[in-house]
Amino acid sequence: MSDIAAAASGKGHRDENFPVASVFIAPRHRAPILAFYDFVRAADDISDHATLSGEQKIAMLDRLEAALLGSGEEIPVAAKLRAALADRGLEPRHAQDLLAAFRRDVTQLRYRDFDDLIDYCRYSAMPVGRFVLDVHGEDRAATWGPNDALCAALQIVNHLQDCAKDYRSLDRVYLPQDALAAHGASVEMLSAERASPQLAATLRALAERTQELLKESAPFADLIADTRLAMEVGAIQRLAETLTARLLVADPLCEKVHASKGEYVSIALAGAGAALLRRLVGPRAAAASVAR
Repeated sequence: MSDIAAAASGKGHRDENFPVASVFIAPRHRAPILAFYDFVRAADDISDHATLSGEQKIAMLDRLEAALLGSGEEIPVAAKLRAALADRGLEPRHAQDLLAAFRRDVTQLRYRDFDDLIDYCRYSAMPVGRFVLDVHGEDRAATWGPNDALCAALQIVNHLQDCAKDYRSLDRVYLPQDALAAHGASVEMLSAERASPQLAATLRALAERTQELLKESAPFADLIADTRLAMEVGAIQRLAETLTARLLVADPLCEKVHASKGEYVSIALAGAGAALLRRLVGPRAAAASVAR
């Protein structure tokens, strides 16, 4: 077993907080999306590994990128994605952007302000949605803007849910330094059993900013030509809205914010169903129901 395979966490696409190539996605599109996921998961596991040094992590990420580009050693997850990209005539840019984010995870442990955090999301989250859109042949001009808002919101939801774990296990703090300072909070407060009033105020303020991103992404599903992908996006949008609303009142240091399996399914189905209903009865129904 290679050192890259040995670094795997064992986490799969069904373990994620939001749908990845769910049943809503047409079968012909699932293979490249899952190949992309497996590559990204391997890179994420490296950057999050508890015992590897920073130098080892960067070297392994560099090897993954070289393998993706067809040079260096043959790494199965990279070879699989490279083949999927070639089959669809797609470039590796989105995967390379994510590798840049994972390198940043190794070298940057704090973020100055919300703009700094959004710049991180530009590499860590937005390329995921962009890749899925490209696989489906969607119009970049119409969809990339709302996609970027939704993907950034998803990333920040994950950061808020896992803020204590990220700090305690990896000394990573995605909560912007200026937001902490504005409410009189400190990084060290993340080690407490419960959020202090100052930290709770910081988390609420960031959840409110996430709600603004979700307002930007609200039209996203209706801008997508592929009906099944629109349903997937509708499900993700609804899940993100639900979790963000919880973060306005919950304490992620001591309360579970993640949706249970039953909640996850019911919320996702409601979001997907709403997207489909709008497509069937709305003024854009005829044009928007083009399923490729």
